[in-house]
This record gives sequence, structure tokens and C-alpha cells, in this order.
Amino acid sequence: MRTYDDTFSGQKIYPGKGKLFIRGDSKIFRFQRGKSESLFLQRKNPRRISWTVLFRRQHKKGISEEVAKKRTRRVVKHQRAVVGASLDVIKERRNMRPEARLAARQAAIKEGKDKKTDAERKKADKAKNAAAASRGQGSRIQSKQGAKGSAPKVAAKTR
Repeated sequence: MRTYDDTFSGQKIYPGKGKLFIRGDSKIFRFQRGKSESLFLQRKNPRRISWTVLFRRQHKKGISEEVAKKRTRRVVKHQRAVVGASLDVIKERRNMRPEARLAARQAAIKEGKDKKTDAERKKADKAKNAAAASRGQGSRIQSKQGAKGSAPKVAAKTR
């Protein structure tokens, strides 16, 4: 069964009851009783008339039994893992003593420096080997095609 709401009072209108009012701009208004229609045509504000649904909603009437108390949301803090470290590792590092943390940091710095010196040493060795190889070759520049073993380019005999 289709029911409509009264445009003015907000109460339900059951089939076969009420009046339909269509304004000049084709807007439809439905009224349950002549009382609400009359007040609408007098341009009364339904929020100021105590028996309308809008007034009751605005002044919080008749909703005390439905909603006992508004529940407040509490902020819950969560800890999440970061891309580089899991949650266990993060907790372990947080609970570490300052001396142990300092020692671990010093060890990490030393390890980083050792890696850097190793990389520089390798680079120097590579450069030395490349220089020795070029000396053995007679400092002759060779193209890629020549290195692959293709036939040497023939020099032009005419001008």
C-alpha cells in the first residue's frame, strides 16, 4: 500500500485520504487534512507550529525512548609495520636501551664505511686492469665491428 507524507505537517496520508494541491509551476503538494492545507496557504512556517513533525524533530520531542544516549567515538591508536621493517622489529628497537642503540648505530656506520672503501678499492683495481689491458693492446682504438672480426675497411685508391 502506497502512502504519502503531508507536505506541511509531515504525517502519513493513506490511500483514499487527503487532498492534492498542484501549484502553477506544476509542483505537487499533498495534505492530510484541511487544517494543514489552510496553514500552508496562509504561508505559515511548519517549524513554528507545535504539532507538526518538523517542529517536534527540531525541538527533540518524542525521541528520548528511541535513542538513550549518543555514543562518543574514541580514537584508537594502531601500530602498523613500515615498508622496511615489520612490527616486531619496530617494537624491539623501541624497547632497546640507549647504550645498545648507540652501539648498534656505530656498528652500522662502520659497516657502511667498510662497504664504501671496498667499492672504491674494486673501482681502482678495475681501472688499473683496464689501463694494463690497453697498454698491451698497443693503444690502438678498435671499432665494435673490428672486435667482432669483420673485414677491415678498404681505403679508396682514387681521389
